[in-house]
Amino acid sequence: MANPSLCKWIWDTAGQERFQSLGAAFYRGADCCILVYDVNIPKSFETLQNWHDEFLNQVDPTDPDTFPFVLIGNKIDVDGGNSRVVCEKTAREWCASRENSMPYFETSAKEGYNVDDAFLCIAKTAILNQHEQDIYCQGIQESISEIEQTGRCAC
Repeated sequence: MANPSLCKWIWDTAGQERFQSLGAAFYRGADCCILVYDVNIPKSFETLQNWHDEFLNQVDPTDPDTFPFVLIGNKIDVDGGNSRVVCEKTAREWCASRENSMPYFETSAKEGYNVDDAFLCIAKTAILNQHEQDIYCQGIQESISEIEQTGRCAC
């Protein structure tokens, strides 16, 4: 039986400004924040800092500089990459410029490219953040090791 304290949710605001007012309810108790942008739409990349800051403002973590974020550049499959406007180097530099450098993944949700790796990193990051907050996580590390060894989901 699953430990109810380990059940988590992923909230997707789809980058829509109308959801920002719901931030406090969506973000409460978060262990990690995933920022996603479309590599083909420059505005989606340009607004990342606003979403980052709004998240920290709503969550108000004890140490905002160390709260874990993961950045995902999605839709790398579109038009064989010819429509791309935000290069990988720019995104990696943005991640490195944060106080707490964040992991970066390029994905294609449509093709399933790199999605598993991104979410495994997100899960590990969230679990580590829970440990740092002294939340009960007995057995989690072993479960992740088992998943990595077998290459399958433990859901």
